[in-house]
Amino acid sequence: MELERITSRQNPLIARLRKVGADKKTRRAEGVFLCEGDKLVKEALRWEGQVETLLVSEGVAPPAGVPQGVRLVEVPADVLKSVSTVDTPQRMLAVCRTPALTPPEGLAPGRYLVLDGVQDPGNVGTVWRTADAFGAEGLVLLPGCAEPFSPKTVRATMGACFRLPVWELKLEELTTLLERAKLPLYATALGEHTADVGQANLERGAVVIGSEGRGVSPQVLEACAMTLKIPMRERCESLNAAVAAAVVLWEGWRSR
Repeated sequence: MELERITSRQNPLIARLRKVGADKKTRRAEGVFLCEGDKLVKEALRWEGQVETLLVSEGVAPPAGVPQGVRLVEVPADVLKSVSTVDTPQRMLAVCRTPALTPPEGLAPGRYLVLDGVQDPGNVGTVWRTADAFGAEGLVLLPGCAEPFSPKTVRATMGACFRLPVWELKLEELTTLLERAKLPLYATALGEHTADVGQANLERGAVVIGSEGRGVSPQVLEACAMTLKIPMRERCESLNAAVAAAVVLWEGWRSR
């Protein structure tokens, strides 16, 4: 495969990639996102992450398995750094096509995780990675959540973004899909009908995790069939959203 060489930071491709890394509107308009570092690039190739362009630093061999049609570019280290979204750039960077953020018309039976107002991209990415590890069928982001394919979110997924689908939905769209699939909706919150998460049947259904600041919103709580609590010391009010998600997902995985 031919290796193109670019040395100027003013090259149109380099200028474009800087915008993709820095600007959500550009990512959305072009339908692409950045994937940085050896591990993530290899995960993108392994799981057919629709790589469009691959940049490698001078002297770095492209990874095995680069599909035909991918634009392969070698750049000096300083040019790669000008595109990177991290302080210490790694040796390669890929531009990937963003998968569809709308779900299929019919949801498969199983477990789903829903985030409500979780704004920290690191938390969203960590939850995504954990949902993949513990057998969720998909991750749903309600309005107010961090962008799923921002550079920070993608890094936090550690490759799960190429394996587990994520969908952005409004509450009404989510409840319609769940009703159609006969899947219940639960939330991690205290309420009139609250069950211990360790005693609930989480083999099928969707569980909502709210933001650390305000928890699950009243509108979402109203749509839930039941609320779940994670037992903890009385002196502790709550858990980090990603940790709470891990507990819920583990209980669902354990109950298989």
